[in-house]
Amino acid sequence: MELAIKLAERGRGLTSPNPMVGCIIVKRGRIVGKGFHKKAGTEHAEVIALSDAGKKAINSTLYVNLEPCSHWGRTPPCTEKIVESGVREVIIGMKDPNSLVDGYRELKFRGIKTKIGILEKEAKKLNEAYVKYTRTKKPFVILKLAMSVDGKIATTTGDSKYITSKEARTYVHQLRSEVDAVMVGINTVLRDNPELTTRLYKGKDPLKIVVDSRLKIPKSCNLMKDPAKLIIATTNRTSKPSIRRLQQKGVNVIITKSRKGLVDLQDLIIQLGKHDITSIMIEGGSHLNSSAIKDGIVDKVMVFTAPKIIGNGIGAIEGLGITKINNAIELKNTFCRRTGKDMLIEGYL
Repeated sequence: MELAIKLAERGRGLTSPNPMVGCIIVKRGRIVGKGFHKKAGTEHAEVIALSDAGKKAINSTLYVNLEPCSHWGRTPPCTEKIVESGVREVIIGMKDPNSLVDGYRELKFRGIKTKIGILEKEAKKLNEAYVKYTRTKKPFVILKLAMSVDGKIATTTGDSKYITSKEARTYVHQLRSEVDAVMVGINTVLRDNPELTTRLYKGKDPLKIVVDSRLKIPKSCNLMKDPAKLIIATTNRTSKPSIRRLQQKGVNVIITKSRKGLVDLQDLIIQLGKHDITSIMIEGGSHLNSSAIKDGIVDKVMVFTAPKIIGNGIGAIEGLGITKINNAIELKNTFCRRTGKDMLIEGYL
């Protein structure tokens, strides 16, 4: 199963809105077939592995990190292929949160020895974005912070390039390639004119989302160079001519409810889910960071901390109104590791 999960990871960033799935077929202690899902609409991992195994699949054991599909979608049900192949036993990492999928019971009903829940924790972490999106139709949201050891993301002049090491920045570019979209606020665009690409990693470029309540985005900014990859979120109070001008340039403009004159992030997340966006990484400034936390849209936090002291500067998160330590937001299931000269802390809200 561990090998199946590692194989599934090869599809990271490429399978959305589908999950990452890997499949290993073993016979007499030897791997006779393997495959992973490469892209939505293409063959599933089980079908590729069974094709790889051929007749060797007869009386074999099939390992797959996610419950095989049992319904017709873009592709035929994998359970039928498994039954036809002559596989003797199927070992499954986790149940598919999609209510249409009932592969575990289907395979048992068809007389195949089947187990589920093997390395379930690892299997769920691998597809945490898919699990949330399937259950709620809302994207999985990561809040990424890069700050000094005293919690600053920029100096008093707004200078922030570069707080963290190249190794950390390269990893962030890798993370961008793995999510569907990257989100920033308009202040970040005006201050830094970011590209939000994966140039240091050479992976798939994500969609770019700009939270821009008053449509201040400059026509000459880097993000406007590829309008087809740009989503601008604004409010229903914004002037219609301004919206139309952006749409005519090829920008996708999402209009949300207005909350105190600003984009309603909860409404935005619902609308982004309707656009089949399953995962987002927020790389905003202190205001967007705090708003995202207060509005409850963040699932996971990734904090890159550089061994630097800035002193007076811009904090990573604007005031959350917390006055007592006992009321501080505590991350769950935390994990720490070194990235270049920096420390990375991951945790869940």
